[in-house]
Amino acid sequence: MTNNADNGLQSRQISYHILCDVLLRKTPLDQVLARNVDFNELDGRDRSFVRMLVSTCLRRKGQIDDLIYRAANKDKEINPQKLVVLLSIGVCQVVFMNVPHHAAVDTTVTLAEAENMERQKGFINAILRRMTTEGQEWRKKQDPVQMNIPQWLLKHWIDDYGLKGAAEIAQASLSEAQTDITLKKMDEQSYWAGELEASILPTGSLRRNSGGNITELNGFDDGAWWVQDASASLPAKLLGNLSGKTVVDLCAAPGGKTAQLAAAGANVLALDRSAKRLEILKTNMERLKLSDAVEVVVGDGAVWQPADPVDTVLMDAPCSATGTIRRHPDVMHLKGDKDIMQLCDLQARLLSNVSNMLKSGGTLIYCTCSLQKAEGEQQVNTFLLNNPDFTRVPVTAEEIGRIDTPITSEGDLRILPYHLA
Repeated sequence: MTNNADNGLQSRQISYHILCDVLLRKTPLDQVLARNVDFNELDGRDRSFVRMLVSTCLRRKGQIDDLIYRAANKDKEINPQKLVVLLSIGVCQVVFMNVPHHAAVDTTVTLAEAENMERQKGFINAILRRMTTEGQEWRKKQDPVQMNIPQWLLKHWIDDYGLKGAAEIAQASLSEAQTDITLKKMDEQSYWAGELEASILPTGSLRRNSGGNITELNGFDDGAWWVQDASASLPAKLLGNLSGKTVVDLCAAPGGKTAQLAAAGANVLALDRSAKRLEILKTNMERLKLSDAVEVVVGDGAVWQPADPVDTVLMDAPCSATGTIRRHPDVMHLKGDKDIMQLCDLQARLLSNVSNMLKSGGTLIYCTCSLQKAEGEQQVNTFLLNNPDFTRVPVTAEEIGRIDTPITSEGDLRILPYHLA
C-alpha cells in the first residue's frame, strides 16, 4: 500500500527543489528535469503533476509574487528567497490549479518542516489561509501580461509588432502548449491521428490535446513519430525533394529536424557543439531507425566546414527562444536584454561561415525560435546585404499547408504563438 499523504509531499518537495534550481541557481528547466533522479523515478501521474506545478509557478511568477506580498502586507523583500519559492508552490495550487485547498495548505506547511523552515510555519500558514479566502478575488484584478512578461521583452515585442500584436503574443505565451507530433511516414496521417487521438493540422503535423506519458503511446518505441512543435517542423519542409542530397543540419541536437531530413531521403551531417546533446540525438535516431542516414559531428558551426560543399544547410541558430515560452516558461527568468545582443553576434558569425559551405545554387534555410526581429528578419536582411551572391526565395502558402497568415511581405515565414492556436 502507498501513503497518499507521503506521495503528495514528495511531489511538492521535488517541485520545490526544481524551482530553486531554475530561479535561484539559474539553471534551464530541461537540464534540471533531465538530471533530477527523484523526478524521473516518479510514476507518470505524479511526474505530470510536478511538471504542471513547476510550469505554472514559472509562467505565473509575477502574479504569484504579487499575491504573496499582498497577503503578507509587506513592501520590502521577503527573505530568504527559498521561502518565496516555497510559498509560491502553495499559492499556485490554491489560486491557479484545481487542488483542494486543505491539501495545498497542509502539504506546503509540511514541506516547510522538511526544508528546515519550521520557524516560518505560522507565517506560511497565515499567507495560504488568506489566499484560500481572498486569492481568487485578488487574481481577478491582476493584469497577467504586465505582471508575468518581463518589461524588456514586452518592449521588444511592442517595437517589432505594435501594441496590439505584442498583447496577442504575450497572452498566447502565457497559455500551456499542446503536443505536436511529426510522422516518419507522412502518408500514414489518418492512421496515426486515430491511434494517437490527434487532429491533423494544415501543416501536416498531428496535435494531441489529451495528456499522458508520451513514451507509453503506440508507435513511440517503434520510431513511427517524434514530438516536434508544428512550427519547428516547417523549415525542413521548405526544402522539397531531398532524395540523395547532402544536408548539413547546423546546431542539430536534439534532432527533430535531423529526423525530418533523414526521413525525406537526405544524407545528413548533424553538427552541434555539445557532445552531450548529440548523444541524445543519436539515441533519438536509433529509436527512429534513421541512424544510417545521419553522420554526427561535434564541432563549432562558426568555424567548421564540410570536406566538400553541400547542397543544403539548415541552420537552426542559437537564440533567445522567446517563441517557446509556452513550453519553456523558464526562458522569461533566465534570459535578458544582454543575451539578445550576444546571440545576434553569434548568429551573424554562424551565417558568415555557413555561406562558404554551399555548392553554387545551394540552399540555406535560416531559422530561430525567437520572436525578436533582430534575431530573424534583420539577420536575414543584413546577411543578404553582405552576400550579394545570395538571393531570398520567398515562402509560399502551398509549402506550409496553404496558410498564408505567417508569411511576411518579403516572403519570410514569421510564426507567432497564436498562429495555429
